[in-house]
Amino acid sequence: MKQYDIGIDLGTTSIIIATEEQGVVFRQPTIGAVDTRTNTIIAVGDEALQMVGRAPAYIDLVRPLRDGVIQDHRMTNELIVRFVNEVCRSRIFKPRIAVCVPAQITGVEADAVVESVMGAGAKQVFLVDEPVAAALGAGLQIREPHGCMVVDIGGGSTDIAVISMGGRVKAASVPVAGNAFDRCIAQYVQEKFQIAIGPLTAEALKKQVACCTKSEFEGVMEVRGHSWETNLPARHVIYTRDLYEPVQELASRIAAAARAVLESTPPELAADVSSSGVLLTGGGSLLRGLASYIAGELHVDVAIAPDPLNCVARGTAISLSEGCYLTAGFRDATPKAWHKRLQNNHDPFAGE
Repeated sequence: MKQYDIGIDLGTTSIIIATEEQGVVFRQPTIGAVDTRTNTIIAVGDEALQMVGRAPAYIDLVRPLRDGVIQDHRMTNELIVRFVNEVCRSRIFKPRIAVCVPAQITGVEADAVVESVMGAGAKQVFLVDEPVAAALGAGLQIREPHGCMVVDIGGGSTDIAVISMGGRVKAASVPVAGNAFDRCIAQYVQEKFQIAIGPLTAEALKKQVACCTKSEFEGVMEVRGHSWETNLPARHVIYTRDLYEPVQELASRIAAAARAVLESTPPELAADVSSSGVLLTGGGSLLRGLASYIAGELHVDVAIAPDPLNCVARGTAISLSEGCYLTAGFRDATPKAWHKRLQNNHDPFAGE
């Protein structure tokens, strides 16, 4: 009987579920709403996202992951169980589930991910390095003895890796990604124009107006918020040139981390990257001018993957059929094997 496999991109901003045959089959925001009067979860995903900035004081909106790491286990469990059951509602047999994790995840953090996914009724759980999943989902031939470099810019963190022969050779993870750009833009608008804007407005500014490189694009958007001067509703027109400073500051941190990885890469693999270039994946890669900015800092070609938002989810699903060669980036976490390793060592990945 054919085994049912799914891959989960457990992102700070969104949870995306994919299968190798169908591609992406499910996407919901990684957020839930809790009624603090009864301590019950009343909404998750899109329904909870609609409450942002509009909920009464007794509704607590929770984003359970930060920088790709679980912070609220109860909410994470609830999201995974509900979403996996939504995808597998008509399945009699339990699925094998692969979940992507940041390149620099610790054993304790990995344990939290496995426990959450096991709670959704998985037959087996596999953890896949996020940059490896991104490369697979983008269609890169990572099995070959040839170096490729991936910069995956998600919602909470940016994962960078040089990959060869199915595993990462050098990697880094920095807590600078889409959400950090949103926060920085909101703070900058508040300080420069004395207008407080919400996270959804900041995200809209990032997508419609912001650009990393001067003269490449000029956009404009009217924002509405709360004036710090009058304490009344206010509006202001924001131009692309107004946001260069906060956007470039964060882009430079991503570029610096990528440069550090490239500088520590063995010469032969660095030569491969110089020849083939760097691939950007994740929703953050769509920020205008970011690819050309990083290219200027690294002095190599930088391209954005096709459908960058779904690369990690697709690659995570694909990794299940490629598990025989994904060694450093692929860890088996069946219930029996996982708990045996926990008994032998507090860090299940120690010594790997």
